Amino acid sequence: MAIMQFAPTALKNMFKKPVTTSYPAEPAVYPERSRGHIEISVDDCISCGMCVRVCPCGALEVDRNKGTWTIDRFNCIVCGYCAEKCPKKCLSVVPGYQEPGGEKVAATYTKSPEVLAAEEAKRKEAAEKAAAAMAAKKAAEAAKAAEAAKAAEAASAAEAPKTE
Repeated sequence: MAIMQFAPTALKNMFKKPVTTSYPAEPAVYPERSRGHIEISVDDCISCGMCVRVCPCGALEVDRNKGTWTIDRFNCIVCGYCAEKCPKKCLSVVPGYQEPGGEKVAATYTKSPEVLAAEEAKRKEAAEKAAAAMAAKKAAEAAKAAEAAKAAEAASAAEAPKTE
């Protein structure tokens, strides 16, 4: 008896197009506002840490000295705040999902050696400029102090009564 209840549905479905997609043969099409995953162009990143500050779940980590950017995808809720606040727009929310892995690990991206070397050169140049500016400031303060001492000495010599 129960077979007869499903027979019309089964016969109708035999002659219709399949409702499911042929996923392996054709890539999945995601809806317009679906959440996917965060991607980074790590060589464009300036390691400012704005993404880390605005991340509500603390899934991001930036190490400026090592040139690394780390995301814990299990903690990330793909809200997109990090991509919105990134000043260089090197972060983006991409539709689709990451390949699943066998272990729970954080994804770490490292800048290329050329970019790291260029950033180190910029840091050294900035440090040299700062040291030169500090030395010039100290020299100007010393000259000002010497001039003030000379003016004070001249004023005290002028005020001293002349005895003859």
